[in-house]
Amino acid sequence: MSYAEVNGLSLHFEEHGSGQPLILLHGGLGAGEMFAPLVPALSESRRVILVDLQGHGRTADIDRSLRPELMADDIVALIKHLGVEQADLLGYSTGADVALRVAIQHPHAVRRLVVVSTPCRRDGWHPEVVAAMDQMSSQAADTMKQSPIYELYSRLAPRPQDWPVLVGKMAELKHQDYDWSTEIPAITAPTLLVFGDADAIRPAHMVEFFALLGGGLRDAGFDGSGRSAAQLAVLPGASHYDILAHPRLAATVMPFLAS
Repeated sequence: MSYAEVNGLSLHFEEHGSGQPLILLHGGLGAGEMFAPLVPALSESRRVILVDLQGHGRTADIDRSLRPELMADDIVALIKHLGVEQADLLGYSTGADVALRVAIQHPHAVRRLVVVSTPCRRDGWHPEVVAAMDQMSSQAADTMKQSPIYELYSRLAPRPQDWPVLVGKMAELKHQDYDWSTEIPAITAPTLLVFGDADAIRPAHMVEFFALLGGGLRDAGFDGSGRSAAQLAVLPGASHYDILAHPRLAATVMPFLAS
């Protein structure tokens, strides 16, 4: 376990395995430990780096809003700290937003990109999910102390008393409207989109997102010459909440990273 001093933040990360660096970015209110089901398979051939984003896990918060754009800058600074020019990125949910912003804001830093279970604009979520986001507030912090996500936070956080602050900042983030549709086509890194067939993202948006990356716009042809650099995977029997534990996730990601 290590820390990188980046942008006024002591960013916690830990490494497993060796090879091409692969940075894993967790979901909101989580930590790098969320990827425990994937680490054994991914670290067989990769230098896997688990990051705790601002205010999450072992990374203490600072006086700064939680924004994917800002956290993306933290990840690029981490890549420089690691002494490499490029890394593969795999992000889940909020971490996938951060990974997308890295690919948009710092295309030179990303070799391959895996986006798990997030839309590229707010209305890509199912309406009931957006409604739940709108209801989120720091007042829910005490109630959420009964949840497994709080157990993870209280066990890892350097200042567990900051829990209401993190919940409030995440609520503020989730209240923000956003639409990155016009920026997605400019992503240069080959990208794999992964969703569950019972995901919190609307299926129509999954296809739209894929098309923005150049995927599914024409037949690949017998020789595959019309195939896009982007790929789309929909895992059967997976939801937004259990996709990281899906037995086919690692088997879907690894061939893409190796290709």
